[in-house]
Amino acid sequence: MKLNSRALTAQNLHTHSPIVLVHGLFGSLDNLGILARSLVADHDVVQVDMRNHGQSPRAPEMTYKAMAQDLLDTLDDRQIAKATLIGHSMGGKAVMALTALAPERIDKLVAIDIAPVDYQVRRHDEIFAAINAVTDAGATSRQQAAAVMREHLQEEGVIQFLLKSFIDGEWRFNVPVLWEQYPHIVGWEPIRPWDKPALFIPGGNSPYVTEAYRQPLLAQFPQARAHVIAGAGHWVHAEKPEAVLRAIRRYLAE
Repeated sequence: MKLNSRALTAQNLHTHSPIVLVHGLFGSLDNLGILARSLVADHDVVQVDMRNHGQSPRAPEMTYKAMAQDLLDTLDDRQIAKATLIGHSMGGKAVMALTALAPERIDKLVAIDIAPVDYQVRRHDEIFAAINAVTDAGATSRQQAAAVMREHLQEEGVIQFLLKSFIDGEWRFNVPVLWEQYPHIVGWEPIRPWDKPALFIPGGNSPYVTEAYRQPLLAQFPQARAHVIAGAGHWVHAEKPEAVLRAIRRYLAE
């Protein structure tokens, strides 16, 4: 399935592979914009809406195999033979899954605050409750939606992030499918090893990439290395963008 995407053309002459930026759960192609605006200096950049998000097609399945196929279909549609894939959270798992589906299409891989594991924990039930409360209240503006969500969520940053996908009184993500498929989103089926250097960028304060996940991570990505961003949580690229960009640029220059 071809995804809705936006392409940015490099500002300088270059010979680098294009970069594809892949957002996480409840996101859209704008979420990694702070990275896109910097990396486009010397890379062509493609930002995508994942299935059931933004303006991409809706589908009943949210497995990583299906999401990886969407990325492959989008590369084909844009006639990109080989790309660097950078994904955050759910998007990071999707680009990892692509290494099993089409390893020859990946130049380099960056996974931001996510590990290739089945987390077996529900971290988003309060968010689902807040989203559904907005729908049930019949909110038509972001101001009204924010007021409803503040009854369920304490973190204003999370509320503002979610509101980016509240357009004309409607959510841009497919709430029923994301709820029904949530075990697949937090889950993971181990893949065959991808024997190329990969960069993992965890937030130092985040529970998503910890020492407990080191063994399964290295089993699937034996040449992986981690660059921990101290003082950052799950939204590490938004909290510490310059540190994230420095780590990415060092890796891309190798």
